Parts: sequence; structure tokens; C-alpha cells
Amino acid sequence: MKVRNFCIISHIDHGKSTLADRFLEVTKTVSQKEMQDQYLDDMDLERERGITIKLRPVRMEYNEHILNMIDTPGHVDFSYEVSRSLAAVEGAVLLVDATKGIQAQTLANLDLARERGEDFKIIPVINKIDLDSAMVEETKEEMIEALGVKEDEIIKISGKKGINIEEVLGAIIERIPSPKENSLSSKESDSFRALVFDSEYNQYKGVVAHVRVIDGEISGKDKIYFFASKTSGEAKEIGFFSPKWNPQKKMKAGDIGYIATGIKEIDVVRSGDTICKRDEDTSPLPGYEDPRPMVFSSFYPKNPDDYGSFKDALYEIKLTDPAFTFEPEFKEVFGRGFRCGFLGSLHSEIISERLRRDYELSLIISAPSVTFKVVKNNDKEEEIKSASDWPDESGIKEKREPWVRLEIITPEESLGKVTEVLGELNGKYIDTRYLSLSRVLVVYDAPLRKVIVSFHDNLKSATKGYASAGYKLQGFYEEDLVKMEILIAYSVDEAFSTIVSKKEAYEEGKKTALKLKESIPPQQFAVAIQARIGGKIIARETIKARRKDVTGDLYGGDVTRKRKLLEKQKKGKKKMEKEGKVNIPQETYFKVFRK
Repeated sequence: MKVRNFCIISHIDHGKSTLADRFLEVTKTVSQKEMQDQYLDDMDLERERGITIKLRPVRMEYNEHILNMIDTPGHVDFSYEVSRSLAAVEGAVLLVDATKGIQAQTLANLDLARERGEDFKIIPVINKIDLDSAMVEETKEEMIEALGVKEDEIIKISGKKGINIEEVLGAIIERIPSPKENSLSSKESDSFRALVFDSEYNQYKGVVAHVRVIDGEISGKDKIYFFASKTSGEAKEIGFFSPKWNPQKKMKAGDIGYIATGIKEIDVVRSGDTICKRDEDTSPLPGYEDPRPMVFSSFYPKNPDDYGSFKDALYEIKLTDPAFTFEPEFKEVFGRGFRCGFLGSLHSEIISERLRRDYELSLIISAPSVTFKVVKNNDKEEEIKSASDWPDESGIKEKREPWVRLEIITPEESLGKVTEVLGELNGKYIDTRYLSLSRVLVVYDAPLRKVIVSFHDNLKSATKGYASAGYKLQGFYEEDLVKMEILIAYSVDEAFSTIVSKKEAYEEGKKTALKLKESIPPQQFAVAIQARIGGKIIARETIKARRKDVTGDLYGGDVTRKRKLLEKQKKGKKKMEKEGKVNIPQETYFKVFRK
């Protein structure tokens, strides 16, 4: 049978999982008895939120064709998952919700798809045409205008009611090309190569690589080799996703399936890597890159005894999410933890929720920050992931921070409020384009550190949830950045140190000092909270001392007795103010980190 490999891409909540359900039903891949909504979304978190977090492959048979489908996430934070899916297929179904029209991530996913070249086929589909609120004609015009597709290429469907699902399957067969037979030179024509686009861990089978076979074929028990990690292994079991594991004797070029390696070291199998046979002389597939997280947070277990299980949990999550990174970190107040890297704030939120639910861990999580770059006086460039790594100012020649290009799609009547929200980012306006009479695309460049904090919440509030935004990294640009230290009782608490723009330093320092004043319980002495840049104090708050009535036990007598006791108390408080140590509860760190 002929093979077609494709994925489904769209903005979040436009109906990808529902369309995937209909495909499974029409092709009879899953029986009616087993079928349930969001069949391929097997995480409780995915079902509760109604979003796809992990890509899911499945093999279907329809009209004498094999259809290998990959269902992908829709949020901007999981665009790396989408890019890996696109690399494993020859075409994509681009889905747009008729009740919402084109959204920001629709455009972002389209850009990723077009990067695959002219041979990569895109099938535009309008979903939810059965709803009363559906704007079918307006959405069609938007797709023609914004996506550059032809009217006769657009298919109108209802994933929920199953309208025109077979028309989409027919278009996949007709428009998406078969996999190329070979991409190697004649000398290497029989060599096996497969692209790893995902992986998971099984306690019995070890690391299981999800692969697209590009060249040659592989059989069970063949010896294999991973180029990126330079590791050898064995194909303990191979097979297809139907959608559960379906063992096979062989896989050949064009197939999408799995290879159970038996390898127990989780970091050996990396997404984007190339697998070949150990005894064959061949070259890796082009384009392998390690994902580069741009948002970082510190994770610490509330119970120090959970450190070991916490570390194991991070390794397991890393296997299924290659964009997630972590490295050990120690802070005196928290003990041992990890500095974790993410693609965005939702990515961070999902990982923390998985750790809490799946591994029953209670964590303290710092506020998100971004990667900065400094060029030292010797012209050496250095990445800075934490304020504690910030070098001495005298040795810095240039400072840079990441900027992103925001694409916001909003109703025309909310354009003024969107402009106000963007103004708070201190970025740069690029363009405004009307997608239709009622919907506008705004393009704006801004510092990533501003975007990850509260931009999406502010945008949703300003537009009552009708606007959407996506972003992609533009590069690192020069900015006058400084390290802001927080002193509590005249001692620096490194946990609260941050990197800020110099022109915003006073506002940030005042905000943090005030937050600490409200969060730290009163002590027996007055506590000074100061924000400092270099040797200069830029903001200060004071927590008043908790007062004890030392004269309460006196009954009458000379007033000088009371004065002596009060003077003694005053001297004691001054001594404590100089030498005393403030006990900061963990809850205070948590409140300030979540500012």
C-alpha cells in the first residue's frame, strides 16, 4: 500500500484532537467500544485543559493507503514539538476554527511549515462550520488573504459532527506526496537512517525512540548507533503506533514507528538525532539542533528528603520533552534544587503541574527569567541564566537581552486597548494589517523578559479574551542592564537578585522592597529592606520592630526606673539591628517569586 505522512497543525483549541478522533473512527483504527473524546491525549492534564501538550503519532489504513498522522500541540510554547513533527512528514492539515478565525499561532505554524520547502503540501481546513456563531465566509476570506491559499483548496468541515471528514482524508491522499524512496547517494543507497522525533521511557523496554525511517530498512535485533550521543544499542523491538504499540519484523523507508532500544540512560536518545545501523558507513541527517530554552526558573523541593525522587522525575520528563533542560543549583535558604529551562511560561507551568500530579512533589518555584548575554572586555561572549552569574561591571563591554517579534490578532474595536498593553512593554511598533473588516494583525518587537511576566494575562483582560498572541525569537539586542541586589537587614539575599533595565531599576526595586515588607513577619528589631545597584541604594522600606512592653510589670515607683528599662531595650534593639539575623519563611520567597 502507498504511504502518506502528515500532521495536524493549528492554534490552540481549534479542534485538532477532535479531528484526529474522527480520523480514527472513519479509518476504523479504533473501535467504537474503545473510542473516547481526545483519544490521543492520554494525559489527565491535557483532558482537563482541553489542549494537546505532547505530539502523538498513529498509523491508519484508508482506501488502500497507509496514513501516518501526528497530532501536534497548538500553544506557542510547544512550537518545538510542531517543528519536530513537520520534519517527519511530507504535508500538514492546517486547521482554523470558523468561530474564531485565524489566530496568532496559525500564522506561526504556517511559517514553520513553509520552512520545509515548496514540496511540503499544506491542506487548509475550516472547522466548526455547524455552529451558529461560525463565520465561515469571513474565515475563508481571511485564509485567502493571510495564508495565500486558493479558494478551491479550502475544505469546510465539522470535526464534532463528522461533516466532510472523508473529503479531508481524500485530499491527504491526493495532495500530499508519497515519501521519497531514498535520500542517499548510490554508494549508500541500502543504508538505514531514521529521524528521532520523540521518545519515551518504559521500565521493560528502556528508552523507546519514535522515528521516521528516511532510508533503508531495519529489523528487530539489528545493532544501531545514535549519532548525536555517539552511543551504540540494539533494536530490541520495532513496530508501529496503531495507536498502541504494534510490534513488527521490519520497518522500511517512509514508515513512522518506534524502536525500543533497551537503553536505560535517559539522556542518550535525543529528539532530532539520526539512528543508523552500527556496521554501516553513512552520514547523519541534516538539521539536528538542540532546542534552546529562553525562560528559566529555579525549582526546589519543599521537603529536602524529596531531592532524589525530584531528580529522577526531571530526567523522565526530559526524555519526553527535549526542550526542557535542568542543571543543579544550591541556595542556602532552600538547599539543593535545579535551574530549569523552558520555551515559555506555559511550558514552565505544565512541567510544574506534571511534577506535582504525576510525582506528588511539592515545590518552591522562582519567578521566570530569561537568558542574557554579555560581551566581556576581551570580546568573549558569555550567556547569563541567573543573576548570581552576572559578572563584575568593570569587566563588561556590552550587554544584550533577547527580543521577540509579537504577532497579535485582535478585534478591530479592541485595537486601542491592545496598543496600551503593548506600550507597557517598551518595545518597537512594526506593522498593522487588516485581515478582514473586523480583525487586525499587529506586529510588535519587545524584550522577552517583559513578555513572559504578565503580557498574555493583560492582553486577555484588555480584549475580554478575544485577542491571541504568538512570538518568535528575533535575536539579542544591546540594552543597559544592571544587577539589582536586595539587602535584608543590610545583608544581600542572593535569592532575590535580578537583572533589570537600568531605566526601570527604581520601579522594580521599589516594587520588590514593598512586597518583602508585606511578606516578612515583624522581628524584635527594625528591619531595613534595600534595593541596591552597585554601591547605590535605589529603594528602601522598613519593617517596624515588634514592640514588647518592658515596663508592664512595674507598679508605681520612680519614673526613672521605666526610663532605664526603655533605654536598655532601645540599646538591645540597636545591637540586634546590627548583628541580628532575619528569619525569612519560605512562604515569603514564594510570594515574591510569584510577583
